[in-house]
Amino acid sequence: MSSRLRAVIFDWAGTTVDHGSLAPVRTLQRVFAGKEIHLSDDVARRDMGIAKKEHIRNLLAEPEVRTQWHDKFNRAPAEKDVESLYAEFLPLQMECLLVYSQVLDGVAGTVENLRTQGIKIGSTTGYTRPMLEELLVSAAKQGYRPDKSLCPEDVGAGRPHPYMCFQLAVSLHVYTLWECAKIGDTASDM
Repeated sequence: MSSRLRAVIFDWAGTTVDHGSLAPVRTLQRVFAGKEIHLSDDVARRDMGIAKKEHIRNLLAEPEVRTQWHDKFNRAPAEKDVESLYAEFLPLQMECLLVYSQVLDGVAGTVENLRTQGIKIGSTTGYTRPMLEELLVSAAKQGYRPDKSLCPEDVGAGRPHPYMCFQLAVSLHVYTLWECAKIGDTASDM
């Protein structure tokens, strides 16, 4: 049995790029503002790290958001509202994503240091595959290139399910999960 670290799996927004995870927060606030629903930063951030459709679903379940929704539409939010808000979210997030995609100071150097030790680099995100592809291109220009990156649609479910980490272990050829470290800025990352 090995006790050696063989892979590090990083989160994206808030961990390796986009200090403060501003792209998803601002986009969620913009989408809800379009329905005249105010989201504070704290409420918008509460479920950061999970797949964005699930994030929207959770936001609509927040008591203060449900109250605003009922006051505005005279009914509780429904699944059709989740779908509608998510459909609005996707193109706005793509617009906003690259504005906030700066690689955080020290990330590229840390990753290269890990690689010199023979450690493989994976990444996970709650973003969609097209969003992740944009981030990969932008981050590569700034010196950050994970060996493999996954999003929820690649494995059938996002965080807090461990499937992205499991698949990364397989893809990176790391046999035992205790040889992987997961690094993120939210509870759902872990």
